[in-house]
Amino acid sequence: MLKLYCAPHTVSSTVVITLNEGVHWEPILVDVKGGEQTRSDYLALNPKGRVPVLITPEGPLTETGAILEYLGETVLPALVPIDPLQRARMREILYFLGNTMHVNHAHLRRGYRWATTEASFADMAAKVPENMATSAAYIDGLLEGPYLFGDDLTLADPYLYSMTTWLKKDGVDIADFPRLAAFKAKMETRPSVQKTIADGFFG
Repeated sequence: MLKLYCAPHTVSSTVVITLNEGVHWEPILVDVKGGEQTRSDYLALNPKGRVPVLITPEGPLTETGAILEYLGETVLPALVPIDPLQRARMREILYFLGNTMHVNHAHLRRGYRWATTEASFADMAAKVPENMATSAAYIDGLLEGPYLFGDDLTLADPYLYSMTTWLKKDGVDIADFPRLAAFKAKMETRPSVQKTIADGFFG
């Protein structure tokens, strides 16, 4: 059975949604606020001290995008487009969400990853609403509806859903992006998202 080291209110919720699309798996909750991810036993699984970590039959796997792709190649092939260009476009969105939008969000409270002075932290945090709104506008322009690439869910959709739940705290009104707002509402009709919410991973 697959096991996932995960924590509420983190990007690991993306993988939880994906697993809830039809995989038999076991959650292992990590007390991130209590610093469990910095302890030696956890660092043996992931030296980066982050969630998520997926425990596969072959060993642990880290990084949200890599975990999603593994799931798509093993237990959830229906979430990967058949057409090579569509697969590449799905990865294009995955890379954008992980490398740009997620980083924009992290500047709000984790400026210490990039700078050392309080003034720098405040400057980065002040830029978050603008940067996240720019990211939201970009995605809004790409959305085919109801999901990113039309009627079929892909690995990129749970990741995008997680990002939509961060917008309010980042000072962005999702109502300014109608297609993105409709996407969020559509995702919340899926049993996988409803279960993830009920289990306390969002909120």
